[in-house]
Amino acid sequence: MNIETALRQAQNILNNKNFKSVNLDCEILMSKVLDEDRKYIILNQKKNLEKFKLDYFKSLVEQRSFGKPIAYLLEKKDFWKSEFLIKKGVLIPRPDTEVIIEQALKLNKNRLRQRILDIGVGSGCILLSLLKEEKNFYGTGIDISAKCISLSKINAQRLGLINRVKFFKSDIDNFSNGKYDLIISNPPYINKYDFKYLDKDIANFEPKLALYGGLDGLSEIRKVIKKSSELIKKNGKLILEIGFDQKNKVKNLLINKGFYINKVVKDLAKNDRCIVCTKI
Repeated sequence: MNIETALRQAQNILNNKNFKSVNLDCEILMSKVLDEDRKYIILNQKKNLEKFKLDYFKSLVEQRSFGKPIAYLLEKKDFWKSEFLIKKGVLIPRPDTEVIIEQALKLNKNRLRQRILDIGVGSGCILLSLLKEEKNFYGTGIDISAKCISLSKINAQRLGLINRVKFFKSDIDNFSNGKYDLIISNPPYINKYDFKYLDKDIANFEPKLALYGGLDGLSEIRKVIKKSSELIKKNGKLILEIGFDQKNKVKNLLINKGFYINKVVKDLAKNDRCIVCTKI
């Protein structure tokens, strides 16, 4: 079977499941199988596939048809300016989260040495992106997931940053290592009601641990704010990702723990996405 026929069959399978970007998904999966870019796929439609590659492609398409995210099938995801290794059980980085990077870089225009803590480090995408941008940044990442810590270490090694970062498997409640100039966090913040209505490819495949924020969506945010108030230096900054409808409640939590609200930043869709604040 040639590439064109294999793609057409795969597109039919995904079309029947009402996927939004069927052609793109199929071409990306074929690129993985052949270890070639999409341009090669488009220019070599009549090239025959070896049986083991065709079987591999069909396996990927079948997994995609059940909703498995492309990032888990490719085992990688682009974020900011780098490619990150991603595995099932670790949250897939979202473009909206890049606003944290933008805000953190704006805070350090004078290129000062900064100690950064990332609470809930996941794949390491936020912390490592910052370290890659600023040579004077030194990072610590914590997560309760051993898989996340392992993956973050691999990503740090791949990006040549392992000498400027440390990772700890720890619940935020039990972490008390050092004082930090900047704390960043993308905590779980989806409430019980909204969690029931998540897209199936998120709810069925991505880790609940990294998404579910309790009954009101604020249980983990409360922990992050409380502990950050203890771990942050005076006049240190906290950048916290939030849900689109959580701004006022989170601002009150921050003020009650001694933070001054600098600004609330919107994402590309004009939703409130993160709060930048200062410990006073």
